[in-house]
Amino acid sequence: MDRGPASGRRVDLELMRTPPPKERADAARNRVKVLDAAAGLFAGQGVESVSMDAVAAAAGVGKGTLFRRFGDKAGLAAALLNQRERDLQDAILSGPAPLGPGAGDAAVPPSDRLHAFADAYLDYALDHLSLLRMSETAAPGARYRIGAYGFWHRHLTILLDQLGETDAEATAHALLAVLGAEHLAAMVDGVGAERARAAVQALYNMHPDRP
Repeated sequence: MDRGPASGRRVDLELMRTPPPKERADAARNRVKVLDAAAGLFAGQGVESVSMDAVAAAAGVGKGTLFRRFGDKAGLAAALLNQRERDLQDAILSGPAPLGPGAGDAAVPPSDRLHAFADAYLDYALDHLSLLRMSETAAPGARYRIGAYGFWHRHLTILLDQLGETDAEATAHALLAVLGAEHLAAMVDGVGAERARAAVQALYNMHPDRP
């Protein structure tokens, strides 16, 4: 069994993957009903316009059940994003290159994987910006306590370390700062999604492979 540095980093990252919810079969059915109802309402009316009462009614569950399970609308947003986060994490861990490690013995340059992460995360974030913004700004520091921030940070730290970055851990935080939903929303409002994407990609392109 490979226990070298690369193998150890992968195991470390796998342990940080967002876990699927653990629940009884009836609770799982209710969760799916609620999330399907919420996704439909949010898509049709906008996240800010939909109340928890409306979600409960559309899902056919009691308001008490909804609040006990998700807490508030930010908790509901985080639950909706959970599967999308896990899909992206799976692609990073075992998907095709350059986002994932690919197959075979050929190593994927870390700069390619860094750029691919920025592209994939922007796809995810811009497609779900209202939900992501709500989940990240529910309380001070919420972005760093919920969701998969630790996973994204560890992944970038590994890549930056491979690129020879002097302080990979701090630089990973700096690169993730521009992907915060509040920041992205302000950029999109100010310059549009296309220019916002290009500006973020340019920052991630400033870390070429070093000889």
